Amino acid sequence: MGKLKTQSLQKRHSDLANTNKQLEILSNGVFANGELPTFKNKISETNQFPLKAKTLEILQINVGYMCNQVCEHCHVDAGPDRKEIMTKETMQQILDVIKTTGAHTLDLTGGAPEMNPNFRWFVEEASKIGVQDFIVRSNLTIIRANKKYYDLPDFFKKHNIHVVSSMPHWTRGKTDKQRGEGVFDMSIKALQELNAVGYGMPNSNLKLDLVYNPSGAFLPGDQMAMEKDFKKALLEDFEIQFHNLFAITNLPISRFLDYLIASENYEDYMFNLVEAYNPMAVENVMCTNTLSVSWDGWLYDCDFNQMLNLKVASKVQHISEYNEELLQNRNIIINQHCYGCTAGSGSSCQGVVA
Repeated sequence: MGKLKTQSLQKRHSDLANTNKQLEILSNGVFANGELPTFKNKISETNQFPLKAKTLEILQINVGYMCNQVCEHCHVDAGPDRKEIMTKETMQQILDVIKTTGAHTLDLTGGAPEMNPNFRWFVEEASKIGVQDFIVRSNLTIIRANKKYYDLPDFFKKHNIHVVSSMPHWTRGKTDKQRGEGVFDMSIKALQELNAVGYGMPNSNLKLDLVYNPSGAFLPGDQMAMEKDFKKALLEDFEIQFHNLFAITNLPISRFLDYLIASENYEDYMFNLVEAYNPMAVENVMCTNTLSVSWDGWLYDCDFNQMLNLKVASKVQHISEYNEELLQNRNIIINQHCYGCTAGSGSSCQGVVA
């Protein structure tokens, strides 16, 4: 990996670090000249516009963009050079909301959420309140990155955390190509350590799920078939077990958009997404039951909209003035990147939706 690949778009002063530039690209070209229908026009064909928020089920919290990796497909543009980190004050505001919300799932993401200096305090406090499903999205390598993280498997177990981890492939070559040199070996070691404390084992309540993102300009294959392949390979080669595999489509924003443009695959990829459009996936798209909270407390329909700085269409836009009633039934903010969640079997942070 060259030097540029180890820096975020922001650090490289790339045009695409500007969200307006990304939105401009997504609105022009093949969408402006009518070659492809805009997402709004497409969902209007099946009478699904406007998309509306339903009952809130999942509160997804981005505790910061700092990460020990710089993956080439990252929609967050995360990396070691990103300094945006959620404060304890914002965390406290979220804890106050958790006490009153009807959401059954709390989903912590980043960056590497574990790098937030108040991460453990937040997990401990949120655990006391009691959440049905408490997810931490871990990149695995963080567990081996520094001695201060070595006890994370035990910490996760103590608080019954549902660990969801990125694993693009069961081979070293494909994993390291997407996520950086040495990532595969560290990830395998971390998975073995999670297994050792009981995570991912058959009949274990300690949930360990893996996330697959394609490592190029193509859509994911069949989720169930891939899960079988992953389970067989990881068990045979490394004696690793896990529960579910989530196949997630790469959305054409941030670093993946940068990759698509640099590799001259952008138009083809957008054609593929539109061609694979599935109205059934629109029905269950995650923005309808999820609320995304950024490191600085702003509210978004999903993590992708957060990265494009498209705040919720509501009088309430910040966690400090949270009101579930006002947020319910709001119109979801959409753009052409939304095709990524409605292609084929659909895509969400919990895998396929149709």
